[in-house]
Amino acid sequence: MMSLPNALTREEIIRWLHEKNEEKLHQLWQWADEIRTSVVGDEVHLRGLIEISNHCSRRCSYCGINAGNTSLVRYRMEKQEIMDCVDMAQKFGYGTVVIQGGEDYGIKKEWMDDIIRDIKSRTDLAVTLSLGERPIDDLEMWRAAGANRYLLRFETSDRTLYEKIHPSMKSTIFDRVEMLRTLRNIGYEIGGGIMVGIPGQTYVSVYNDLCTFQEMDLDMIGVGPYLPHPHTPLGTEGEEIRKQTPDQIANTELMTCKVVALTRILCPEANIPSTTALGTIDRQLGRVHGLQRGANVLMPNITPLHYRKLYEIYPEKAGNDSTPAETDQLLKELIAGLGRRRGKGPGGRLHTPHRSEEDSRGLPGIHKRMRGRTLIT
Repeated sequence: MMSLPNALTREEIIRWLHEKNEEKLHQLWQWADEIRTSVVGDEVHLRGLIEISNHCSRRCSYCGINAGNTSLVRYRMEKQEIMDCVDMAQKFGYGTVVIQGGEDYGIKKEWMDDIIRDIKSRTDLAVTLSLGERPIDDLEMWRAAGANRYLLRFETSDRTLYEKIHPSMKSTIFDRVEMLRTLRNIGYEIGGGIMVGIPGQTYVSVYNDLCTFQEMDLDMIGVGPYLPHPHTPLGTEGEEIRKQTPDQIANTELMTCKVVALTRILCPEANIPSTTALGTIDRQLGRVHGLQRGANVLMPNITPLHYRKLYEIYPEKAGNDSTPAETDQLLKELIAGLGRRRGKGPGGRLHTPHRSEEDSRGLPGIHKRMRGRTLIT
């Protein structure tokens, strides 16, 4: 069994995940928010999301764009369409563009290399790639072209559950955790993350996910609720699996926020988004709660509307009917309403030096001070 060396014990983590008392949870939110303030500050970094293709070679049982969904109209954006989105991100003052797609081998490595080089030559934007499991040669070429970060969510660290929801291709077995380590060795900032409430996922499984975040020292960590899609195996079978799973964890906004807060406490330097999925499950307060409970990143979708509706990993995504300009204005107001400020520049991982109890930034002091107030009996 994995162990957590900092801030919280295994028993405390499990108790927090089970906790329902609002007063005690308020202490957890406060703890996470104080650590977020102390370590990464009040800036909220904006990453312009461009969903360039919904083609996918994989058959992940939770994902609406999986290869087995024959009801979906497929698309792949042209280079000029992508660059128009990049120009929009620059205009809005974002620090990063996130180029995301299914595991689409119609995206050739040379084509993506050309796009990355164009972005880096005409803007000061950081480039984050989220294109699934690609050959090492592709990843090395794209890093040499100037890509800064790579997002590869592993969704669960439970190997048995992972293999059920994310079957390998016939000739190749991938380990996303190991691939993240490879990406770091190539020179990328690396991002992983999980879904909360996958059918078959337990409290202990999520505890182990938190251990994995901390042990890997991830630069970016995405945590969102599992949202079922009707045209997927889990979408049709998931409820029965949930009923048959002892200690099944919930896929609620509250549970997701607990995991976000615990992630911030255990991984204080990481960039943590308040995800679109969190904003989908609670359209009024999901993103707000994420930012109040440890998150420091938002990812406005700047994909053209006619494509965005086809990138349906899960149904009825928040913001799918809003133009990029409308979304930008909404997020500006949201950030200002929280007394926070928009981040400037690429907003990369802040690596801080080793801290002692006397560290002037006060992180260990927060752990020590809050710990006594938050242990559950």
